[in-house]
Amino acid sequence: MENEHYYDDIINLKHYSSPSRPRMSRLNRAAQFAPFAALTGYDTAVSETARLTEKKRELSEDEYIILSSRLQMLSENIQSRPMVQITYFLPDSSKDGGSYQNIYGAVRRIDEEQMQVIFTDGAKIDIADICGIDGSIFNPDMHS
Repeated sequence: MENEHYYDDIINLKHYSSPSRPRMSRLNRAAQFAPFAALTGYDTAVSETARLTEKKRELSEDEYIILSSRLQMLSENIQSRPMVQITYFLPDSSKDGGSYQNIYGAVRRIDEEQMQVIFTDGAKIDIADICGIDGSIFNPDMHS
């Protein structure tokens, strides 16, 4: 075949290097061939849409009564800085719903005006977002 020797005239030539420009690093050369992001922010938008959130569930009457009595017990024993774990709903800042979180620590006070439980480390939880409170203060048999 006559095309077998098509490049014979150039195949053994020395690779051209520009005398006025430095040779590009492999990393920079590779970057030229990276995928083109035609839609800036698209990957972030897809990730945000795919991120799951939960709807805030309503407490049953029994759960509400237990929660109210535990808040009252906390208030009555606030001077001892009781250690508790609070489960609360944290609304999502950018889409409907949110997630349930837990916080553990010593309670400094209950702010009835702002309707918040305030921990000794400064964390504040809105009472309306609380769905559970647990701690040894509520189980007298566990006090040692």
